[in-house]
Amino acid sequence: MTAEVRTVEEWTKPLPQLDGVSTEYWQAASEGRLLIQQCPKCGHKQWYPRALCTACAADPEWLECSGRGEIHTFTVVRQYGAKPFRDELPYVIAMVQLEEGPMIMGAVTDIDPDAVRIGMAVEVYFVKAADDVGIPYWRPV
Repeated sequence: MTAEVRTVEEWTKPLPQLDGVSTEYWQAASEGRLLIQQCPKCGHKQWYPRALCTACAADPEWLECSGRGEIHTFTVVRQYGAKPFRDELPYVIAMVQLEEGPMIMGAVTDIDPDAVRIGMAVEVYFVKAADDVGIPYWRPV
């Protein structure tokens, strides 16, 4: 599934450090695809990207996800003095339980922060932060 990719004139937040393990994840996100890892040996699914399966230590492979899940837990950030985050207050940071199993953290947008609820169905979209980096965000389905 390819999700919406939004562009911004200038990305002013910190960028992730691409490395030998995570580069493919961030590049796929810049194309609107959400990846997690799945172990070909034991079937374990994991996120965030790691060099080894956390269940059996085999080499994980990439699995493209549906981009859907539900909010497992969240917090509303109402105070933060550092730019550029203070310009977005208040905002929601959530742990999203993916349909595929693992949890992923991200900001929830396109909804009043006080309306966000545990169990709420969400879908991913991406903001292209650099040529080879997409940042996942979540919005209500």
